[in-house]
Amino acid sequence: MAKEFAVRPVIFPSSTGNPNVPQHSRHPGAASAPPFQPPRPTAPGPANPSIPFMSFDVGAASASSSFSAPVFASVSTGGGGHFSVPGSFEDEPPLLEELGINTRQIWRKTLSILNPFRVKPDLHEDADLSGPFLFLMAFGLFQLLAGKFHFGIILGWVTVAALFLYVVFNMLAGRNGNLDLYRCLSLVGYCMLPMVILSAASLFVPHGGVLIFSMAAVFVLWSTRVCTGLLVELASGGDEHRGLIAYACCLVYLLFSLLIIF
Repeated sequence: MAKEFAVRPVIFPSSTGNPNVPQHSRHPGAASAPPFQPPRPTAPGPANPSIPFMSFDVGAASASSSFSAPVFASVSTGGGGHFSVPGSFEDEPPLLEELGINTRQIWRKTLSILNPFRVKPDLHEDADLSGPFLFLMAFGLFQLLAGKFHFGIILGWVTVAALFLYVVFNMLAGRNGNLDLYRCLSLVGYCMLPMVILSAASLFVPHGGVLIFSMAAVFVLWSTRVCTGLLVELASGGDEHRGLIAYACCLVYLLFSLLIIF
C-alpha cells in the first residue's frame, strides 16, 4: 500500500498583495501586505557611489539622442521663380550622354552613309559602336520578319569581318597603317546600313528571281564604295591599295547579301 505524504502549499512572496492571485491560494495565517506602489521620480542628483555601473545622469541621458535631424540642402529661388536645389536630379546630365551615346552624331553619320557619292570622313573620326549596334539589331529584326533567326550569326560575322579587314589593311599599309580594330568595327557597322535597307526591301520582293539578285548587287556595291572610302580616308597608307581593300570589303558585304537572299 502506497504511503501518502502531506505536501504543504507553496507560497511565493511576490503574490502577496497581488490582486490577480486568487484569495484561496494565499496562506490563511499570512498577513496582508500593502499594495505595491511604484517609486516616484526624484530630481537628478549625484550618482550613487555604491552602484558604479549606474553612475550617470538620467535627465541628461534622456535629453540626448543617437539620431540627428536630417540636414537638407538649401533651396534658392532663381529668376524664373523655380526652386533649384544643389545636387538635385535637374543638374544631372541626360542618361544617353552619360552612356556615351550621341544621337545627333549617329544621325549625321547615317545621312553621310546614305549618299555613296559624297562620303564625309570627318564625321567618322570619332568611332562609336552605338550606331552599328542599332543597324545590326534592325538587320536582325528584318531577318526575323522573314522567318530567319540570325541575330547571333550577324553579330559573329560582323566581328570576324572587322578583324579580317583590320588584318588585311594593316598588312597592305605596312608600318604606315594606323587603323585600329575599334574604328574598323565602327566603320564596318555603319556601312551595314545598305544591307539593312536590302533586308527590309527583300520582304516585298520574291526570292529566286532576277530582281532580288540585281538589288543585292547594287546594295553590295553601295556598301563597298562607302566602306572603302572611309577606310582609305581615315587611315593612312591605303591609297596605293584601294583596289585590294575594295575587294576585301566586297567579299564581306557579299556574304551578308547571300544571307538575305537565301
